[in-house]
Amino acid sequence: MSRAALLVLADGRFPAGGHAHSGGAEAAVKAGRIRTPADLAGFCRGRLHTAGLTSAALAAAAAAGLDPLALDEAADARTPSPALRTTARKLGRQMMRAARATWPSGELDALAAARPRGAHQPIVLGLAARAAGLGPEDAAHCVAYEMVSGPATAAVRLLSLDPFDATAVLARLAPELDDVARRAAVAAAEAVVEGFDALPAASAPLLDVMAEVHAAWPVRLFAS
Repeated sequence: MSRAALLVLADGRFPAGGHAHSGGAEAAVKAGRIRTPADLAGFCRGRLHTAGLTSAALAAAAAAGLDPLALDEAADARTPSPALRTTARKLGRQMMRAARATWPSGELDALAAARPRGAHQPIVLGLAARAAGLGPEDAAHCVAYEMVSGPATAAVRLLSLDPFDATAVLARLAPELDDVARRAAVAAAEAVVEGFDALPAASAPLLDVMAEVHAAWPVRLFAS
């Protein structure tokens, strides 16, 4: 297991396209749901423990060696918003390009051939982690961090929020990030034995609603 590889995969500068997405923060800012660092912390915490847990477990399951095509279908079933499904596949396609260039893998090649329009991003990330020699909990940590760092970075741009305050939000969420990654890895291990029903299906209906609203905007700063 390479901690350096984990840093590369989790780095916001890894060219996987996430910088163009706000993780729902843009719509939340426009709706007045995020105005202060405290609001941002609440938004990130809610996203982490719902969609974040679900996505982290899917990534952990892919890193553990479960069938990525079946996991991709499970991700579809856990993503009721068409806009979010489209976003997840766009991000998955970009992640696939970056991962195959960085850690060439027959498993990544096979998934790219089977899903030419993109698999869900957490599934691709899980396979990328596996190709990099990382484990399920490492993959879950990457997803969990991305779930909160994306909105935090977007809030700085959208609100001119002090970047020190945004970073402080992420730092204070660190214990919860660890907990979500651990729970996701445990669920993935259970899924190996018990099947995909062991994977969480936590949802955030307001994120789904806001994603659909955001997708209909004629002008927006972020893609999602």
